[in-house]
Amino acid sequence: MRGDPKLPDLIELEKQAESLALEDVKGEVYRGLESLNLAVFPGASIAVAVGSRGIANLSAIVKAVVEFVASRGGKAFVVPAMGSHGGANAAGQQEVLESYGVCEHLVGAPIRSSMEVVELPDEGIGNRVFMDRYAYEADGVILVNRIKPHTDYHAFPESGLLKMATIGLGKHEQALEIHRRGIEGLKTRILPTARQVLASGHIIAGIATVEDPYDETMVVRALQPEEFETVEHELLTLAERYMGRIPIEHADVLIIDEMGKDISGVGIDPNVIGRMRVPGQEEPSAPQFKSIAVFDLTDASHGNAIGVGLADVVTDKLARKIDYGVTYENVVTSSFLERGKLPVIAATDEEAVRIALRGAAVLDWNRARIVRIRNTLQPYRLMVSQAVMEEMAEKPGVTVGNQFRPILDQNGNLSAWS
Repeated sequence: MRGDPKLPDLIELEKQAESLALEDVKGEVYRGLESLNLAVFPGASIAVAVGSRGIANLSAIVKAVVEFVASRGGKAFVVPAMGSHGGANAAGQQEVLESYGVCEHLVGAPIRSSMEVVELPDEGIGNRVFMDRYAYEADGVILVNRIKPHTDYHAFPESGLLKMATIGLGKHEQALEIHRRGIEGLKTRILPTARQVLASGHIIAGIATVEDPYDETMVVRALQPEEFETVEHELLTLAERYMGRIPIEHADVLIIDEMGKDISGVGIDPNVIGRMRVPGQEEPSAPQFKSIAVFDLTDASHGNAIGVGLADVVTDKLARKIDYGVTYENVVTSSFLERGKLPVIAATDEEAVRIALRGAAVLDWNRARIVRIRNTLQPYRLMVSQAVMEEMAEKPGVTVGNQFRPILDQNGNLSAWS
């Protein structure tokens, strides 16, 4: 923009953490299921419920479940357990799973995708209870999900097996039933609804995973339904402890290279960027960024840009990838409309950076506090400006790169990472 000063250079920086990745994830899953002594009889039809969140080693985990069922003479199939995601239609949900490597030729089981549900007894809990028809008609259901802090609210249970048993496995109908109560519905309706689903006897086991700061699988637990509440509570505490975080409490501008449904259920993880924007849910105290700019939408999002409203600036490149039908179905179902609002749209990468700096009211661009990350799955690896580097360089576990480089390359796009 005319009259604006030169953009400051950035230097790469990494806040190292202990890697706790398991060496044999598939084996852990298989051995865990063996320890449960599940009653999978020859010919039994077993539904493996899989959600849409980005989960490390997801295809290998599902394949291990399928192979375990086959070893007992059963026949496994996969059902999408993702509420209203994938455009709230069967084809869209199957497409989402396949884009994550959960497809028949990789996991050894077909996908049976439908939005049809069966209503279960609610026993007067105050809301209706639903289950995917394919799962309901199977001889048993095994859930597969990662335990982690939720992107909408903080009240047990958050993301995990219990939420998957309700909003995930209950499809669009259950998502509407819970979300129409707003944030209080999420905080107060998931647990009693999950208890009703488990009481139906259809779910026979769950595979719960927890990931380390580098988003690698560090814990695998095979659980019986009666263990879900107690163990999930323990695993959520562990997940919160090891969740990847941006190691900077405040800055003027946060640049995020990409957002997407394969990165977070809200495209940009609010727990990482310090913005919730959900009525009734308190905003995090840190980190705090005056202005956030996002530059691209992943192809694996299939046009779903839920969470775009968490940004202040996006590029035209990102905006042109948005499928508004898919995005609004997800946003409106959640009832958190703020997250679907379009930010300022910049024509180019350079314009996006400049608008973000101006929006942050930075007077001296040479001293601007700028942080750049690839996405919210990788908050430990950053590019930072001089002012941030000076603060971080002496902290333990921080590795600083060799030299400062321009934010933009010769073509005016964000510069490549080394």
